[in-house]
Amino acid sequence: MALKIYKPTSPGRRRMTGSTFEEITKKEPERSLIRPLKRKAGRNNQGKITVRHRGGGAKRMLRLIDYKRDKIDMPGEVKAIEYDPNRSARIALIHYADGEKRYILAPLGLTVGDTILSSNEAEINPGNALPVGQIPVGTMIHNIELQPHKGGQIVRGAGTAAKIVGREGNYTLVVLPSGEIRKILARCTATIGQVGNVDHQNIILGKAGRKRWLGWRPQVRGSAMSAGDHPHGGGEGRCPRGMPPKTPWGKPALGVKTRRRKPSDRMIVRRRK
Repeated sequence: MALKIYKPTSPGRRRMTGSTFEEITKKEPERSLIRPLKRKAGRNNQGKITVRHRGGGAKRMLRLIDYKRDKIDMPGEVKAIEYDPNRSARIALIHYADGEKRYILAPLGLTVGDTILSSNEAEINPGNALPVGQIPVGTMIHNIELQPHKGGQIVRGAGTAAKIVGREGNYTLVVLPSGEIRKILARCTATIGQVGNVDHQNIILGKAGRKRWLGWRPQVRGSAMSAGDHPHGGGEGRCPRGMPPKTPWGKPALGVKTRRRKPSDRMIVRRRK
């Protein structure tokens, strides 16, 4: 993938960059693998906003992605590399030998015409899926399961990859993109390779309107609000906070741990910090 740089025909275009989409081989999605996607605008099932600054944006259809890779010992051919508006990675359309079609995350180096396989004996090639216990140490992987047969949950964003660094009983040690080292049950499945579209992180949106197309709404500084709306607000003129940073609801905002204890914490060998 490469980036294109727009000519500075306006202030918004001066530093704007975008994808060339040169790896895309098919424009329209597979009709049997799309579903309507209703926008929630950051609201939960009670209609209350639980994620702020969301709403609007372009309408999208949901692409059904195969995270489980449970077509065991069934070879599939890559028919197309497609754009997915719901994620940063590209997706690959797979035609399996039994006639079924599925989408998978397209790893770096996967091209139209390649054959992929999900099997305990699959080769260590991009796009093939194996249990992590069967993958050699030093291999780059993505779309990693945390529980067997649940489907890949981590390392799915564009350009990301984890690395297998060792074994420990029934577990495999994996270094995640954040630097965290975690134990993964050897029976959990992962896909070989690095997720494609590696230049996604280098895209510069260039203007506020392009951010709105993605479904993000404006964010207002707390210091620009009144004292009744935010702890940082109020005062005469521009004032320092006069306190440690707070959220609009008065809770500490920077440098305070907010992660709750989870059963999977015992699988963390080394934290990312």
